[in-house]
Amino acid sequence: MTGRLVRLGALPVWSAAFQPLELRRHARSGRRTGADRYRLALLLEGEAVITCGRRETPLGAGDFYCDDGSRPHEIRTGPVRAVGTVIPEALLPLPRDNADRALGHRIPGGDLMAPLLARFLIQVTEHTGAYRPADGPRLGAVLSGMVAALLTRAAESSPCPPLTPRAPLTPRITAFIQRRLGDPELTPQSIAAAHGISLSYLHRLFEAESETVAAFVRRRRLERARFDLADPAQAGTPVHAVAARWGFARATDFARAFRAAYGLAPGDFRRRSHGPCGRIAT
Repeated sequence: MTGRLVRLGALPVWSAAFQPLELRRHARSGRRTGADRYRLALLLEGEAVITCGRRETPLGAGDFYCDDGSRPHEIRTGPVRAVGTVIPEALLPLPRDNADRALGHRIPGGDLMAPLLARFLIQVTEHTGAYRPADGPRLGAVLSGMVAALLTRAAESSPCPPLTPRAPLTPRITAFIQRRLGDPELTPQSIAAAHGISLSYLHRLFEAESETVAAFVRRRRLERARFDLADPAQAGTPVHAVAARWGFARATDFARAFRAAYGLAPGDFRRRSHGPCGRIAT
């Protein structure tokens, strides 16, 4: 195998050429968390077949494929060349349900977003010398947005349910939460009232999830705040303003929650994100 790795802020982008291979990947153990990652690959040359359960997905040049490692699968290829990326769920601006609906399916290269994303991945991996160090996190933000757009279109055209089925009302509620993360009045009580259900029923809907509804709101707010703190274009925005933007009325509450979630104070995280690890590296 020959390849190259480029880092756009927190997002790795790889390109590689493989000889014929057979690869078995085991399912990830444990419940899903905010540290989960989506793995997206684009086949540039050759053919591959991915088997997941009883479903075989053939891929040809120009096709994308995305998975999250939650199910065991096998990969068989001839000589191939591919590019891809790994995006933490926290940095993908897309509700989990939408992303899940696109998992495990071929995303054809003729889709509107596919050629744009393909050109981006190829350009980034082939012309690393054209970029300045500060370009890395900005390009990472662009990449996550493009992947979100690709998965959204793939989810809309997919006749299959997401790999992790939920109660029918739950996706509507999580989408509602995502749209209102900046509202400091977003609480379990207001969420239940907006959907005409009792607070106890709302809690029952989230019993199958890895966290309570309040924890889900807090985690998504922290993820969006972390994304903004890592963006060098927002370096001049005070930490407390970022916190308020995502629904934290008190800066001290935000700092405490951020440190508990990520092990660093918000200001320290921002300084590290804008340091050498935020640069494009090959």
